[in-house]
Amino acid sequence: MSPKRKPEYDDDLLPEYDFSGAVRGKYYERYRQGTNVVLLDPDIAAVFRDSAAVNDTLRLLVSLSPAGTPRKPR
Repeated sequence: MSPKRKPEYDDDLLPEYDFSGAVRGKYYERYRQGTNVVLLDPDIAAVFRDSAAVNDTLRLLVSLSPAGTPRKPR
């Protein structure tokens, strides 16, 4: 049986990075509850200056839709 070898890592962390106070899984439960992050394709993102512009456009689209009854924010 051959002895287990340690995997070789290409560690590019600088020595001044200190994770001694880090907490593993700090945001795990929050992440499991879901996220509202939406990734836009670059050509679409180029059209909107910020998230407010995206939200305004989506609200307009929803209001024009026959089934679009806006939901109240949570």
